[in-house]
Parts: sequence; structure tokens; C-alpha cells
Amino acid sequence: MATGSFILTELLENNTLLITINRPDKLNALNRKTIDDLHEVLVEAEQNKDVRCVIIKGAGEKAFVAGADITEFANFSVEEGKQMSSQGHFKIFNFLENFSKPTIAAINGFALGGGLELALACHIRVATDTSKLGFPEVGLGVIPGYGGTQRLAHMVGKGKAFEMILTGETIDANDAYKWGLVNYVVKPEELMSKCLSISKKISAKSPTAIAAAIRAINAGYNPQMNGYEVEIEEFGKTFGTEDFKEGVSAFLEKRKPNFQGN
Repeated sequence: MATGSFILTELLENNTLLITINRPDKLNALNRKTIDDLHEVLVEAEQNKDVRCVIIKGAGEKAFVAGADITEFANFSVEEGKQMSSQGHFKIFNFLENFSKPTIAAINGFALGGGLELALACHIRVATDTSKLGFPEVGLGVIPGYGGTQRLAHMVGKGKAFEMILTGETIDANDAYKWGLVNYVVKPEELMSKCLSISKKISAKSPTAIAAAIRAINAGYNPQMNGYEVEIEEFGKTFGTEDFKEGVSAFLEKRKPNFQGN
């Protein structure tokens, strides 16, 4: 798979792709090139049948991603700011949320601003007990621009979203877990093993059914769609897949299924 200068990839066991954002000297801050490189890698992963699950982490021990690279947008105009947000949504954040393969954010250290938005766009989040999460943007005179105002409220509710974004204060991983912002909290040395244990379970299931489930769940949070109608449609489509035939056959024959994603 293609690897940009700020993105490292490795295909691990159980058809799991590990993506590492590799700017540790900048606390893995997202600049334009990082976003472009990550988009390229995600497009390839989406099309690669050997990939069934994706784990995203930051290089080093200090940060998952500590936000966007402020030096790049310090002198932006209004239109440049809107374009930066729009392109980020398209290339990474909306793209990840609607990714047909499950994505897991492995959060170690700071997940701030754009970094927390990246984690929120993933389907599952695992954080170390040393992690700090937050949206400090209002302290710079801006707001979260990569979906944070929307996805955070969906996760933790409107009241907590207001508190986190308007104060700009960080919360620790245990607090994040209480609010449903992360799925698991682990010791730093257990982060990858926990993520891999989740990906192992996912990779053993039907890729076609998983993709359908992602579409149905996301539809419930899209005001332009009726989630129940999408669920009915996606449920019906699964009956026409080879994975459904294999799953039923394996169940009746009392064996483990061998799903091919067809």
C-alpha cells in the first residue's frame, strides 16, 4: 500500500491495517500533507479486500493527534478557512465515518481539536489511562471545524458538548469513558493488544454484513435519512449475498464460517 511521508502503514494479523500518523516532533498535528496522505491510504484500504479492519494511532508516546497544524492556517482568510474545513470533511472525517470497514482509534496521550475529531470519526475508540481529550479551539478564537460540534454532541449529549467546547478544557480517559466518548480505557502497554483483540472479532465476521450495519447505524444520525427504512433495505440486501449463504450453511453444519466478503 502507498505510504506518504507522514503516514506509515502495516498489514497486521487478522486482515487488520495499522495506520500510524507519523509527526511525533509536532505531536502528530494534522497539516495539509498529512490529510492528503491519510486520504490516499484510506482510499486504498477501502478498495483492498485483504483489509477488514483499520486501526489508527499516532507515533510516539505523547499524542494520538494534538490538533491541526496552527502554523498552516494562522493567516487564512474567511474563504480559506471554509475551504480548509470543507476539504477536511470530505477527505478524512466524513470519509472515515462512512468507511465500509470498521475503524478503531488507538488513543495514547493527547487527542485535541482535530485529533479528537479524528477519533470521533472512527467507529470505535480505545484510550490509555494517560490520555487527555478536548477541544481547545475557542482559546484561539475559532471553533472545531472538522465535525467536532456535531459528533461530540451525538456522543455525549448537548449539555456536555457545550461544556467541553465552550470552556476548552480537557477531560481524562476515565471521564471520557463515563460519558461514552471512548469504548475502553487501558494501560498504555495494553493499547495495541486491546485494539487487535477487537479487530480479531470483527475480521471473523461477514464484511458485507458489517458494511451494511455501518450504513444503517449512520443513517440514524443523518437528518436527511430514515434510519429504519435504511435498516430494512440493508437487511433485505444481505439475503442476496454469498456471505449470508455461507453463514447459514456454517451454522447448520456446526462449523465456523469462512466469509469472503461477497
